[in-house]
Amino acid sequence: MKFFLCVMGMVMIIEGLPYFAYPEKMKEMMMIITTLPHDSLRRFGGILMILGLGVVYLGKCVL
Repeated sequence: MKFFLCVMGMVMIIEGLPYFAYPEKMKEMMMIITTLPHDSLRRFGGILMILGLGVVYLGKCVL
């Protein structure tokens, strides 16, 4: 549970950085994202999950 909380905290830090550093650009990006088709967003989310799984695998099993 301790490791999970550390990971969740790091995710929140990484996710929050762009909103803190570039709020105007993030608003622009959100407007662009609302115009994208659902399939493109779903594909992008799937790719990110697969890449994240690969990073976790590298971190836990290889390095």
